[in-house]
Amino acid sequence: VQLQASGGGLVQAGGSLRLSCVASGTIRSFTDVSWHRQAPGKQRQLVASIDWINRTNYADSVKGRFTISRDNAKKSAFLQMNSLEPEDTDTYICRLRTQYSTFWGQGTQVTVSS
Repeated sequence: VQLQASGGGLVQAGGSLRLSCVASGTIRSFTDVSWHRQAPGKQRQLVASIDWINRTNYADSVKGRFTISRDNAKKSAFLQMNSLEPEDTDTYICRLRTQYSTFWGQGTQVTVSS
């Protein structure tokens, strides 16, 4: 399984972005898909996740502003990011887990200017 992330960019504070993560290949025994953020030299941090029965989980810093969703038919996951803040600036990376494996996509850069 390969994951392709897109949708990042430069936006002013208060603006919105929608990140997409598209999977290719056969996915068996899907568990969850999630978005993580990472700054250079720092550990990855969970931003949001959604599991096989659509339970969602969010980092406290993004609750009420970000929404994660998925589309099984398109093998895609999305992160709608509203009310963006300069502190949201980072590289955002998607992850897909099955019962057997974990897959990471490449990052997409999100930069929020003040």
